[in-house]
Amino acid sequence: MGLTAAHWVYLAGVVVIIGVTIARRNVLVPALAATFVTAWVMTGNPVTGIQAVFNASLTAASELFNIFLIIAMVTALLGALRAMKADQRMVTPFQKVMRGGWSAYVVLAVVTYGISLFFWPTPAVPLIGALLVPAAIRAGLPAMGAAMAIAVAGQGMALSSDYVMQVAPGLSAVAAGTETSAVADVALVLSLVTGVAALAITGVMLRRHMRRPAESNLEEWEAGVVAEPRPARRMLRKAKPAAAVAEPLRVQVEEKVPVGATVGGGGGTPPPAAPPAQRTGGGGDGTVPDQEPAPEPADDPRTVRLSKLFAAVVPIAFLLMMVYMVLGKVGVVPALEGGSAAALVGGLAAILVVFVVAAFDGPKKALQTTGEHVTDGLVFAFRAMGVVLPIAGFFFLGNADFAGKIIGVPEGQEAPALLVDLVTAAERFIPGNPLVVCFGILIIGMMCGLEGSGFSGLPLTGSLAGALAPNVGMDPATLAAVGQMGSVWTGGGVLVAWSSLLVVAGVTRVPVVDLARKCFLPVVAGLVLSTLVAATFF
Repeated sequence: MGLTAAHWVYLAGVVVIIGVTIARRNVLVPALAATFVTAWVMTGNPVTGIQAVFNASLTAASELFNIFLIIAMVTALLGALRAMKADQRMVTPFQKVMRGGWSAYVVLAVVTYGISLFFWPTPAVPLIGALLVPAAIRAGLPAMGAAMAIAVAGQGMALSSDYVMQVAPGLSAVAAGTETSAVADVALVLSLVTGVAALAITGVMLRRHMRRPAESNLEEWEAGVVAEPRPARRMLRKAKPAAAVAEPLRVQVEEKVPVGATVGGGGGTPPPAAPPAQRTGGGGDGTVPDQEPAPEPADDPRTVRLSKLFAAVVPIAFLLMMVYMVLGKVGVVPALEGGSAAALVGGLAAILVVFVVAAFDGPKKALQTTGEHVTDGLVFAFRAMGVVLPIAGFFFLGNADFAGKIIGVPEGQEAPALLVDLVTAAERFIPGNPLVVCFGILIIGMMCGLEGSGFSGLPLTGSLAGALAPNVGMDPATLAAVGQMGSVWTGGGVLVAWSSLLVVAGVTRVPVVDLARKCFLPVVAGLVLSTLVAATFF
């Protein structure tokens, strides 16, 4: 079967979406327009084209709603823990381990990765910035080093695999027509390869800037003294200074807003960054720090006990869940198939929310408070991920498995597969080398991430992975994971300054443009290495 007008219209829509993405504009309107025109040309009926705009988003929502529920439940759990300050207690013990610059660098990376893996990075960054960054600066780690460690470990390594919540692998897998667990497994390996390589290169870059532990390090940082490497003035004219970004974040921190994260996939607004820790003394010279905050009232003994309890119970529960998932993969326990892993994460988070709120607020008040936390979680989930639905709907229109629902193909009649047809027609121009195809998918993913949105490009990279994989003899899950690496590492908050990297720059008080520039070499080197691993061993 030859290519029809619908194929060319669909291809034009893909090209326009990529172009708008590179121009750093929102792709929602182009996706809606492309869906309407493509469906109209496919059926010859403009009314069907109008209906397809709605049906495409509806189909995407039905396929991805489990992702929304997971985000909502985990966000609700984090809100419940914050109410009793249990989230702070999960982090504060690591302050004692920071004896020098190198130990501070390792601790920041490990703690950021661990927390971000379970709660996503952007909600974790203000917490880490308020509690661990001052201790790391005092230990001798330069502020730029702290920012790079947080960005690479959290916004990059944890978010690109998203192995616990599996939002990113879910988006990639649905578009590629494969299992979420398969994409998640490959993405975990690739994210670790990329992250470890990036952290190692970053460590080499920082070796000349480490300082001896001293209180003066913290005083200089709080006073705004910029340590090496200094920002490039020409580049800073194009972006706000980090201090300008941090100030409104500190002002907004008092507002009661749903806990959230700009994962890039959503177009949600980054949550307010926690204020940097204040000096507790005059630095030994008898001076009083400016704007010394009033001391907070001490928590009552009951709150302290509950905070300590759940600061241990929640991480242990998630770790046991991870152990169960691993045992299932090796055959010790029944394996989690399909959406079972997602259901386990969401169900565990929901149960923990009930226990945390009931213990803290009491059974009567908990009925109301639990509902408030879950509502806040759902609001954030749709704010963060809602914009993905129309984009995913357009790419689902090119997939035969979903096109029938979108344009109303009668039961028993085969729906067109626009994307697969296009790839088949161009097969003679596509290199049969898996290495070339892997790097092609990586570059497309990175271009999608230039918008500053780490997840919105996953329907495209997933769809291309599903279409290209059979032609080069690769597993679609591997190609989808490679595209996921490119999109999330770029737009999720590491390589572009107009992403949630702003939050990292704000809490560490470094120029965001300079931070993105410093992360470029380590991260790109890591992505090249992980892509070579994917093409060679998967």
